[in-house]
Amino acid sequence: MNERVNVLMVDDQPENLVALEAMLEPLGQNLISARSGRDALRALLTVDAAVVLLDVRMPDMDGFETAELIRSRERTRDTPIIFLTAADRDETLALRGYAVGAVDYLTKPVVPELVRSKVAVFVELAKKSQLLRRQADQLRESEQAARELAEARAVLVEDLEQKTREMETFSYAVSHDLRAPLRRIDGFSRALLEVEAERLHGDSARYLRNIRHAAGDMSELIDGMLALARVARADIRLRPVDLSAVADTVATQLRESEPERAVDLVIRPEVHGTGDPQLLRVVLQNLLENAWKFTRTRPAPRIEFGTANPHTDPTYFVRDNGVGFDTGYADRLFKPFQRLHSTREFEGTGIGLATVHRIIQRHGGRIWADSTPGEGAIFSFTLGRAATGKASPA
Repeated sequence: MNERVNVLMVDDQPENLVALEAMLEPLGQNLISARSGRDALRALLTVDAAVVLLDVRMPDMDGFETAELIRSRERTRDTPIIFLTAADRDETLALRGYAVGAVDYLTKPVVPELVRSKVAVFVELAKKSQLLRRQADQLRESEQAARELAEARAVLVEDLEQKTREMETFSYAVSHDLRAPLRRIDGFSRALLEVEAERLHGDSARYLRNIRHAAGDMSELIDGMLALARVARADIRLRPVDLSAVADTVATQLRESEPERAVDLVIRPEVHGTGDPQLLRVVLQNLLENAWKFTRTRPAPRIEFGTANPHTDPTYFVRDNGVGFDTGYADRLFKPFQRLHSTREFEGTGIGLATVHRIIQRHGGRIWADSTPGEGAIFSFTLGRAATGKASPA
């Protein structure tokens, strides 16, 4: 709005141009002088004027003819024109001036303040028009840039989705095809142990048992990879889920698997969410099994499932008082095959939490963990829009 605009002054008398310049100089705009109608038309070929102050009586081409030619050009059709004349007040001349498109018709001598205030109005209108044009241009450029960015993003997303599908298919196929040789390895090892039991002594029997154990570990790893692949490929069907009931079922299975363990396993009642029931069961099963496993060495193990902010923005959690971990390595927890404890201490494949992370992501939520070594851990997660029932089925 502080940019200067052009004011065109047209008069064949130099002294009149000087007087107009003195009147309008306080406005601080670009004042352009023309000594004839032809000079004015030439000037308007290269510059835009906020307003034209046009003398009526000029030799060769009078003000009315000049105004008609200004109005006939596309570029200057809407340029405001104020007529200035030293002739006697003549209604016929004034009407002719308005007929050719003048916005005002003033007779000399004019009042400087009046001329300046009228010109100031058109100066401000011109500045606002310039600003609107610039904003429109910027908006068009922004829209074009946004369209190009959206198109590029769509191509990248499609390419990424295609590569992801190919990788998931590959992982599924490889994992599935590994089962057959593992079954043969395990079967022949078991057969040797059974058939040749009397002839196998010392290291020979131990080696075969180690082979079977390794085959079992590999089978678990494949199961984990297949589970992760299924999670990535499965359709999500959203519906209300009684998470407390799911957690109770998992807790019952854990107690039955090790009835000799006395674990204080607390399931908070009436915890609900919205999501895929099967996938959310996988989430709770993995988190509760981890808590069960990592409290094994505690003298008074305790595991709790519950929720914070249940009525607004639910955050679900599984808390335990197990061995815990160093939070400096927390970023590794949810990546496949990453473990913070050795397999000699605690069994596992390092795929469970990666599967949980993928499920929570697909529900539009997030998962994180807090812990202190030796004092337990808490795994918290949200279900994003699905938790409030706003998501649509995938």
